[in-house]
Amino acid sequence: MVGLTTLPVKKSTRDRLKTFGVKGESYDAILARLMEVARESEFWDRQVRILKESRFHSIDEA
Repeated sequence: MVGLTTLPVKKSTRDRLKTFGVKGESYDAILARLMEVARESEFWDRQVRILKESRFHSIDEA
């Protein structure tokens, strides 16, 4: 891999991170997958917030 770096984390954090992976999966792959899940979750949370805050009008009212 190009451009590797280290991220100092507590051993307990590293151990928790391992639980999100599958055998043979790198920490980089686990983190990338978790970040994508977080992005999707934020997207859906935003959509729900928009729906709750928006005022919709029926076609008859338009």
